[in-house]
Amino acid sequence: MVVLLSADRPDGTPESRQDGRMLKNMAVRRLDLGYLIRPASETGGPQPRVEPVLAYLVLHEQGLILFDTGIGSADPGTEAHYRPRRRDLRDALKAAGVALDDISLVANCHLHFDHCGGNPLLGGRPVLVQDIELTTARNGGYTVDELIDFPAAAYEELTGETEVWPGVWIIPTPGHTPGHQSLVLRQTDGSVVLAGQAHDFASHFASDQMARQAALHGVEQPLPPYQPWLERLADFDPRRVFFAHDCSVWEPSPRTTIQGVSGG
Repeated sequence: MVVLLSADRPDGTPESRQDGRMLKNMAVRRLDLGYLIRPASETGGPQPRVEPVLAYLVLHEQGLILFDTGIGSADPGTEAHYRPRRRDLRDALKAAGVALDDISLVANCHLHFDHCGGNPLLGGRPVLVQDIELTTARNGGYTVDELIDFPAAAYEELTGETEVWPGVWIIPTPGHTPGHQSLVLRQTDGSVVLAGQAHDFASHFASDQMARQAALHGVEQPLPPYQPWLERLADFDPRRVFFAHDCSVWEPSPRTTIQGVSGG
């Protein structure tokens, strides 16, 4: 799957950034890295749930960014609990026409074993992580230690949001973990958001978006709470939002006017 959001004007000329530089298209390819089986004790229902494990490859003019790296090997108890089925990162990259050596930059939404499992294959590559996430991971009892401090691990610790490359933003989206982060790819016709596990499902993201919209429309409480960082993501005008454990994609509804209030 390749997603291209145009960064060109209708006449084919590139759109300029506020700093005068020209935006160029960024392609996003979704990588299938297997699945895990979340037990009923974690699903909130009577049945277990099979969840995909997805990573994303971003082609930028400065190089290739890999967002998440798949399921790592864990202790026997964790393996029995989640019953993962892995697809080797190298095979997934090969199917996308690239190799490990082609990756310029790695970003993990967080450091649980099903998101950073391929990191040890990428020793020496910069790995972008929130400082609180790395500290939590190193305190033990959080993830698989061997997936964190592996040979040639090269972390770039971030404190909050940053534009890592032109048009590529890391935005903190805490909730699932204190140091969870999302990757935002800014385009002239809106943005692509790689949201990781900021929400488990696209439908959950949609519910939060609707709660935010109702609040903006002045609907009286009670209303469902929503994550405060949705306000920051809204600044980027997200057009498509992708997730780590859901193949569905969130897209905004067509812009409408409800009782004189512009929505969408």
